[in-house]
Amino acid sequence: MKRIGVIGAVLEKPLQSQAAFNETVAAFRGLIKGRMGIPFDHEEVSVISLTVMGELDDINALTGKLGNLPNVTVKTAISNTLKTEGGM
Repeated sequence: MKRIGVIGAVLEKPLQSQAAFNETVAAFRGLIKGRMGIPFDHEEVSVISLTVMGELDDINALTGKLGNLPNVTVKTAISNTLKTEGGM
């Protein structure tokens, strides 16, 4: 059953981790419904929020791969099972 979620990621030293982060997100592009990023250049940190919709296993796979990247911290919030498979 599909779910909607938000993946929040903090990239420390983003110049070193952003390419791998973007490659991983691109590999799961079918899940991604929205993305917002805010760079904090003086602090050498970027904050990225991904809105996702998909099967729980797929969302968890993306979260796990992102969380295993160096200098990347990830947290996820996921909805309960959606009532309808249509929409969005």
